[in-house]
Parts: sequence; C-alpha cells; structure tokens
Amino acid sequence: MPKWLTGHVIDIMEESPTTKRFWIEVDNVEHFAFKAGQFITLDLPIHEKRHKRWRSYSIANPPKGYNIIELCISYFKGGLASEYFFKELKLGEKITFKGPDGVFCIPQQPPSSLIMVCTGTGVVPFRSMIKDILSRPMQPDLIHLIFGTRVKENILYLKEFISLQEKHKNFRYTVTLSKEENWEGWNGHVHQIYEKEYKFSPATNYYLCGWKAMIDEAQVRLAAMGVPKENIKLELYG
Repeated sequence: MPKWLTGHVIDIMEESPTTKRFWIEVDNVEHFAFKAGQFITLDLPIHEKRHKRWRSYSIANPPKGYNIIELCISYFKGGLASEYFFKELKLGEKITFKGPDGVFCIPQQPPSSLIMVCTGTGVVPFRSMIKDILSRPMQPDLIHLIFGTRVKENILYLKEFISLQEKHKNFRYTVTLSKEENWEGWNGHVHQIYEKEYKFSPATNYYLCGWKAMIDEAQVRLAAMGVPKENIKLELYG
C-alpha cells in the first residue's frame, strides 16, 4: 500500500495566464527526499471515486534537502483538477499525496550531451533536472533545453532559464513559438531546432516531455537522424 503524506499550501503564484505555481510544505518531515524528474500523486477532493480523484504532477524544484515541493499546473476548462486548483484551492489548505515516483531522471554520471525537448508544462521536470545537474561537480559538456509553446505570454520560467544560460556556459536555452507573429526567436515547432543543430552522436541523449503527438513525432524524426531508442528517454505530460 502506498504511504500517504500530507502538506499544506504555503504560496500560489501566476506563472502565465493559464498556468500557476503552487508551493506545498510537507508536514512532519524536515527533508522530503526525491530525485529530479520524479512526480507525486495527489488525492484531491474532486470526486467520490478514488481513481477520479488522483492526479500526478512533476516536482518543479530540484532536490535541495528541505520539505518544500513546487508544482506548476496548467488550467484546462472543465477539468475537475484544474477547476479545483485554479478556483477553489487557497493558502493554508491541506494536500494529501503519495510519492515520489517515476524513473524519468538523469543518471548520477550524465552523458556528455543532453538535449531536452518539451512543450508547455512538459518543461517542469526539466527545470528540476537542470537546476540539479548544474549544482553537481560532474556535469555534461552540453545541456540544451528546447521549449515550445504557442505564444510569448505562455513561456514558463523564461527569466530563470535566461539567467541560467548567462551563468553556465554548458547550458543553452531555445524557445520556439507556433502562433506568435511579433517574436524575435524561432517560429514553428520544436523538431526543427534539434534537426538543424544536431547530428547523431552516441554521447548524446534526448529527453522528451510533453503531449503525445509531440513525443510521437520526435521519436520518428530522431530515428530518421539515426538516434537509437536507448538514447531517447520520454515522459508523456498532460
């Protein structure tokens, strides 16, 4: 049986017009242990049936040795969990959850090059991974985060990733927007970026996180580039 824990909401912040960040302090523990890239499963007061109450969300912050969990959640109109998080949940309220779970993680000795491809809130586990990796003594030669969304106002953690790129020579950050006209960066989808900038190397691993359509297309395109399956790690999101 899973061990259920409790926490309480200590902060809520709008990250974009359709996304909010939530900070949960875990009760009765000084250190909530997890690996960067893992997720927790919440039991929300949104339905009588258990399987309709559970929702899983990646942990957005890196493991730092304290008892705070950050989540970054998008709003979907009519979704039971979305309506709860965006219209009902208040500061100080209790959260019940289990975890951490998941194997979408970077090994302690990472490959020399990491290409992280994501859309929307698929960036969340990568934020945890990147901040964790950049604090390690052994780091990859390259970490390239490729993020895609529709419009500029929906870019998540923009200033933070720009700051990390300025501080760390081995970290690159590229954004592409599919529905934005007045934009100085890439236009279109994420696939064009890694296809143009990279050729197959056995020392490069690709991590994919986002909607199923994006991940399915990425796997086809990476296979066409000669990237074997063992060099591709993925997690569906949303």
